[in-house]
Amino acid sequence: MTDVASQGPAPGDDRPVLTNRQGHPVYDNQNQRTVGARGPATLENYQFIEKISHFDRERIPERVVHARGVTAYGYFESYGKWGDEPVGRHTRARLFQEAGKRTPVAVRFSTVIGGRDSSEAARDPRGFAVKFYTEDGNWDLVGNNLAVFFIRDAIKFPDVIHALKPDPVSHEQKPARIFDFMSQTPESMHMLVNLFSPRGIPADYRHMQGFGVNTYKWVNEAGDTVLVKYHWLPKLGVRSMTEEDAAAVQAGELGHATKDLYEAVRRGDHPEWELVVQMMSDDDHPELDFDPLDDTKVWPEQEFPPRPVGRMVLDRMPDNYFAENEQISFGTGVLVDGLDFSDDKMLIGRTFSYSDTQRYRVGPNYLQLPVNRAKHATVHTNQRDGLMAYEQDQHGQNPEVNYEPSITGGLREGTYPTHDEQGPEIRGRLTRKRIPRTNDYLQAGQRYCLLEDWERDDLVKNLTDLISQADRAVQERMVWHFLLVENDLGLRVGEGLGIGPKDVAHLEPLAGQDLTDEDRERLTRLGDNPPRDVSGLTMTHCVPDERHTVAS
Repeated sequence: MTDVASQGPAPGDDRPVLTNRQGHPVYDNQNQRTVGARGPATLENYQFIEKISHFDRERIPERVVHARGVTAYGYFESYGKWGDEPVGRHTRARLFQEAGKRTPVAVRFSTVIGGRDSSEAARDPRGFAVKFYTEDGNWDLVGNNLAVFFIRDAIKFPDVIHALKPDPVSHEQKPARIFDFMSQTPESMHMLVNLFSPRGIPADYRHMQGFGVNTYKWVNEAGDTVLVKYHWLPKLGVRSMTEEDAAAVQAGELGHATKDLYEAVRRGDHPEWELVVQMMSDDDHPELDFDPLDDTKVWPEQEFPPRPVGRMVLDRMPDNYFAENEQISFGTGVLVDGLDFSDDKMLIGRTFSYSDTQRYRVGPNYLQLPVNRAKHATVHTNQRDGLMAYEQDQHGQNPEVNYEPSITGGLREGTYPTHDEQGPEIRGRLTRKRIPRTNDYLQAGQRYCLLEDWERDDLVKNLTDLISQADRAVQERMVWHFLLVENDLGLRVGEGLGIGPKDVAHLEPLAGQDLTDEDRERLTRLGDNPPRDVSGLTMTHCVPDERHTVAS
């Protein structure tokens, strides 16, 4: 390498001078300080030690899930209404109240299971996390591109992720492990029908739906509460790939979706989504055949119509990928006034886990980073110190008081905008039980029937290819589940595996499994059930899906 050290600037070169983080100019960035040109090197090589020791620490632990991702910036514009109704009837959240009001946002799209340098064409749920920088502080709406999840209780989250991740011995991702777990987890059937269809491989992030998945609450000025679900609908429409299409993309590059987003924003083709919200009264809804807090279920649109509340446009990409993508941190517990938690078991578990993960990965002061900090609300806290604290939050009138309560110039508590007591009264015994209305097969079967023909064909092929790698007992149990989900699905997958209804008719329901009366009837006619009636049914995520065909 040519030695360009200490040459001085060329005429007309007015570039800033390189410094270290102490602000000292660096006069030689090519050579260590040595005794003679050949060395040895000296220990007081401050610039070298600073440079190399920081380089040694450039990587922070990657996310356990959602490691591969990309961040973009833009704005959310409120319609001021929920459909045709003033939105203030249902929530006092200020970002929704005024038509045309714009709130800056940061959005991170991601894959879930793969590592930081994995393929964006892999079959995997996609993360769709939005950070709203509101005047009342930040709101994080953390979701996925599929409307349901594998499990309904957060205590199973480590298990489902372990099953999907590479095994701990050979570090291979094995379908045999995945379906071993899923065969013993009937609640996963709805997610499997989605994930192994083409919707499990979006063509890119711009043609992808987003769902909050969890059930939340809205709270109005009177303290009245309603249950809500959030959905993002891309203005470009939904576009997905088959396994064959994805393989052709992956043969050429691993980061096609990130590249697509950067190029689209760069040319001014700003992607846009509409935010629609489903709503129901805040109670148990015993009239439904599912629990509205169950993350393995969707709310049928003909009963709970999704109505628009605003739109989101992405128009800027990060200046620094690491600072604004690797260190951006989300949490389901980050809500603003007028938004609240439901009793969704997955939501409560995620609310602890997300923030705990950020403190581990990025550090206890991760909320001081520019990408994470509140931008339009003043922050006053008594939190101090900790690893990498680079500023002090604003305090009260007396800087010596970092506690509360105090009458000598410290901070004070705020006043509730409305009642502290809100929502229905809850009574019950402490217990460890699953929700009563599991109904694991109905919506999965309805979803299968509402798939387009090409989606069903790809789903069957994918399931057959992958389940064939599992043990025979796992194959039989999966065929048994699929026959209860929808006859056509079970017969087609079974045919591909060489397993017919008679081969699985002897199987008993899993220990502790709750079957509905309909499930028991279907079990008596296993392999000979009529197609499910889906006439008039509109499921939340059943929008037209365009195939993104890629030549191999």
